[in-house]
This record gives sequence, C-alpha cells and structure tokens, in this order.
Amino acid sequence: MNQRTDYITWDQYFMGIAIMSAERSKDPGTQVGACIVGGDNRILSVGYNGMPAGCDDEVMPWNRDGEGLNSKYIFVCHAELNAILNYRGGGSLKGARCYATLFPCNECAKAIIQSGITEVIYMSDKYADTESTIASKKMFDMAGVKYRAYENKHKQISFEL
Repeated sequence: MNQRTDYITWDQYFMGIAIMSAERSKDPGTQVGACIVGGDNRILSVGYNGMPAGCDDEVMPWNRDGEGLNSKYIFVCHAELNAILNYRGGGSLKGARCYATLFPCNECAKAIIQSGITEVIYMSDKYADTESTIASKKMFDMAGVKYRAYENKHKQISFEL
C-alpha cells in the first residue's frame, strides 16, 4: 500500500490552526486567530483576539460603535500580538511566519516587525482601504516582511472518524 497523496499542505494546516484559534475569541463581531510557525514547520505559538488576561470579559465593552471607553477597540488585544506574547520558546521569532485570519493592523505590524517575523500569510484583507492596513503594508515593505494572501489550492478541510 502506498502513502496517501491527498493530505493537506502546510499552509492549509497552519491556517486551519489560526481558524480554530479564532473560535476561542469571545468578540461577538470579529473573531481573529493567528499561528506563528518556525522555519522547520513547527508551531511556535497561537493567539486570538480578546481582552487582556485578568480583565473580566463580562464587564468589558464589546461594542463596535461608540468612542473611547464605550468601545472594544482600546481594550482588545489582537490575535497576532497575543501570539507573539504567548511565545514561550525562550528564543527569537526571527525568520518565523505568521498565519492570520485577518490582515494585521498597524499596531500588530509593528510587533511583527520588531519580533523578527519575516512573512505574514493572511486569509482576509477586508480592511485593505483603511489607513491602518495601508500603514501596515508600508511598514512591512520597508522592513522586508513578506505578505501574501492565503490560497486554498487543494481540498476543503474536514474531519471524519
């Protein structure tokens, strides 16, 4: 008997991990996940968007509308930043790849650059026309961080026993 040939690609595997991580988010509007991977295709860290540790999710605002303290935006920690902060390897993330379900905002782009991650693979770029995403791409281009859209060139991911 020969080995299977219809197994998923590394991109499918790691984006699948990012998608599953997003399912942990308590954000009622947008769930984002991230998976950081080393050059040897080993998972280094994962993260999802949510309130900082120790902040009661039941008390914090989850509103999209409103300003300042009445909105989630100044409180929520993004998936990419959480993945960087969750890394416990003791070494550097230099040369790693970040799989993200949403293109990183400018604040996460700074953290990605500073951490040494050299490639971002993203699923959605629905905020491409915003200043935040334009700034992210400008910084990535200047810092030499590659980015590309995730392409599911193979089968859909499903699981059966």
